[in-house]
Amino acid sequence: QVQLAESGGGLVQPVASLRLTCTASGTLSSVHVLGWYRQVPGNERELVAIFRGGVNEEYSDSAKGRFTISRDNAKNTIDLQMNKLTPEDTPVYYCRYYSWSRDDHWGQGTQVTVAS
Repeated sequence: QVQLAESGGGLVQPVASLRLTCTASGTLSSVHVLGWYRQVPGNERELVAIFRGGVNEEYSDSAKGRFTISRDNAKNTIDLQMNKLTPEDTPVYYCRYYSWSRDDHWGQGTQVTVAS
């Protein structure tokens, strides 16, 4: 069974960069959605960057041009390269694996803080 764990979050200043890594145990088969979401207190969790069907990249408007999602199938990892960070990018980031068989897995989240 698939388990997810995020790493790479931390405290940075505006316009700095961070690289988040999602490490998966188990085989990521029949991928429907695979990628990154984020959430701030009081708000709903929102999509940041995903692989649709496991291969086609999809980004939120705020992420386009700044964030890049990538996969390393050999290592079973999904990375999110975040550039030009602003205070609006500060929330908890979560990794998600949703299969065509409707299995939905989330990591525990990693905190990103961008101080102005």
